[in-house]
Amino acid sequence: MDTSSMRAAVSALLLTGLAWSGATQAAVGADEAARLKSELTPAGAEKAGNKAGTIPAWDGGYTKVPAGYKEGDARPDPYPGEKPLLSINAKNMEQYADKLTDGVKALMKKYPSYRIDVYPTHRTAAMPQWAYDNTFKNATRCKTKDGGLTIEGCYGGVPFPLPKTGHELMWNHLLSWKGQANSMLFRLFVTTADGKTTMASDGMNEVQSPYWFKDGSLDKFNGDYSNLLLVTYGPPFKAGESILLRDTVNADKGRQAWQYLVGQRRTRKAPTLGYDTPDSVASGAFYFDEAFGFSGALDRYDWKIIGKKELYIPYNTNRTWQAKSTDLLGPQHLNPDHVRWELHRVWEVEATVAQGKRHAVPKRRYYLDEDTYTAVLSDMWDGQGQIWRVGYTLPMAMPDVPGSIAQSFGLYNLLANTYVLANYPGEKAYQFKQLPPWGESYFTPENLAAKGSR
Repeated sequence: MDTSSMRAAVSALLLTGLAWSGATQAAVGADEAARLKSELTPAGAEKAGNKAGTIPAWDGGYTKVPAGYKEGDARPDPYPGEKPLLSINAKNMEQYADKLTDGVKALMKKYPSYRIDVYPTHRTAAMPQWAYDNTFKNATRCKTKDGGLTIEGCYGGVPFPLPKTGHELMWNHLLSWKGQANSMLFRLFVTTADGKTTMASDGMNEVQSPYWFKDGSLDKFNGDYSNLLLVTYGPPFKAGESILLRDTVNADKGRQAWQYLVGQRRTRKAPTLGYDTPDSVASGAFYFDEAFGFSGALDRYDWKIIGKKELYIPYNTNRTWQAKSTDLLGPQHLNPDHVRWELHRVWEVEATVAQGKRHAVPKRRYYLDEDTYTAVLSDMWDGQGQIWRVGYTLPMAMPDVPGSIAQSFGLYNLLANTYVLANYPGEKAYQFKQLPPWGESYFTPENLAAKGSR
């Protein structure tokens, strides 16, 4: 082989390796995008049910708002008369092992009282038509760069309805549809190894998603996909503590974070409010990037698609939000009577710490609902290969948004024998309330200080 041929061969190998690593991922072609208008849902899931008939075909989702519903009311259980098809616990879990995550099986082995009640499957996921229209546009214009850590050409819809890489799937999760803006009163509970439950925080989240502004556009989008302002009302020693987070699609910018400290009466930049920093809102019981299943930047891990499979996952958990905290929070785990599980197809994505990076959790596996791309369950291993942490979110049917949306989330720490339930409204005056966007000027350090000092 002559010199020029060798150079050409080496260049071809390098380009192939670069593409395989996910350094740059191009959008799909028009022919493949056309599948979103035929055998796939407008969001990219398989429209058909499964062969066994245990997962139905998607028929547009659940969009009928109950009569008399007012914004902020508790959203009723859309299927109140249904009974479980089966219950699974440590005694019979091997019979269903192929449809259980390693984390769920570990919970069953550790806690004899832990079980999951499996109900008929309902594919309630939905988005407005304008979001589906943008999703179709994203299929042929949205792409990743910077090794999958940045996205461009994406706006107002699922960024990658035909995902090819682990990075694309995780971007789908990070940008999953939750409406344009919302306010939510919440409580966060931590249950310790001795079975005692403590309310670690009581407060309010205000969130807007500039990526999803109906009246926005790709040309006007500045890259900030989520703005979050959290104010803590209690317990008394935490009252007034506040956090502002601005997350972006640009890796070179990263998360911008500020914290208002009541004792110092000042706002400070807080670059550590991410990754494996213990979350102060949860009194350190989980890490910042474990919020909502996973949040923040993707750069600490390599992300790999394992495939798609059928799993039992929490779904349509409206009844969970209606439960009193004293009924829901058991000494070792959530009361199974109040958590609905269903069989759904999920994307399985594995995360391993990237070369030259560090993280307290060396390996993670996420299970993303195919209809919404929400990370509903996650398994996490320690350095010795033991299942250490089991994450969960609780998607509920919100026909007024519309969508199947996960706001409450939590974590089981199997080694410490503790668990957390976060963003749970409990007995609060109102729940997840949709609002018009506040605008960029609302999510500023100055407003953070004003909120915290009241």
